[in-house]
Amino acid sequence: MADPLDAYSSVVSSVAAELLPKVASVRTDRGSGSAVVFTADGFLLTNAHVVGSARSGSVAFADGMSGEFLVVGRDPLSDLAVIRSLGPTPLPAELGDSDELVVGQLVVAVGNPLGLVGSVTAGVVSGLGRSLPARSGSAVRLIEDVIQTDAALNPGNSGGALADARAHVVGINTAVAGVGVGLAVPINTTTRSIIGALIKDGRVRRAFLGLVTSPAPLAEALRLRTGQSNALRVVEVVPASPADRAGLRAGDLVLSAGRSPVGDAQSLQRLMFADAIGRPLPITVYRNGALVDVIAEPVELSGSEV
Repeated sequence: MADPLDAYSSVVSSVAAELLPKVASVRTDRGSGSAVVFTADGFLLTNAHVVGSARSGSVAFADGMSGEFLVVGRDPLSDLAVIRSLGPTPLPAELGDSDELVVGQLVVAVGNPLGLVGSVTAGVVSGLGRSLPARSGSAVRLIEDVIQTDAALNPGNSGGALADARAHVVGINTAVAGVGVGLAVPINTTTRSIIGALIKDGRVRRAFLGLVTSPAPLAEALRLRTGQSNALRVVEVVPASPADRAGLRAGDLVLSAGRSPVGDAQSLQRLMFADAIGRPLPITVYRNGALVDVIAEPVELSGSEV
């Protein structure tokens, strides 16, 4: 019977061999970090805080290849940025799906910090569904479904890859929350939409509704009535916001938006992109024992909203 440590080491080393060539060291005049090649034509994914307000910088790969890059787009509210190398790049890494992760699963963090020839650490998914506050001007948003791992993140690993055992990139390492805790922005349907918008438009247009919510389980009678087990309880309604004008109140239980059930913050946030701006959004809430239907019309998030 094979030694379990040998099997573990084999997985980690194979992921490292696959991804180390595809993770670049990124430098701007404001700092440094890592980035992951994810297209064959030179686009790399990193953190918005790695590039900051820079428009360009340099990339260097483990095989000695280096060159300049331009910032294609950045989105501080998801802490994601897309850059494009002006020179040749290695073959791209394959993006995975963080929604398939489970707690306890092996993950490998791959970065290229401080000009070193790559950095690899391994650990397990220690938490899913975490939230990480992100800010752009006065606008604050929670990055939902952040991946928590005990894989150590060295300085400069921000923007690097968090990968599963198949070397599929399931997250972009974004922060160190404390001793032995690392966080990564998930690669899922929502972040793929953000990445696509950054490539196409250089920015992400978001809709603003004006609700502060918290997930809440439904009572059994309401579960049987609606066919769903969770909803979003309205904690606060921003004054003069679209939600306020639609008549939503603190204490309401939001059951659906856009005629789709909502049970967590991400299910509502994934509706709040460009397509929702200026369009009627039907919302059903449970209030004082009754189902109440309202129509809200989200506006574009300008950076002045809280």
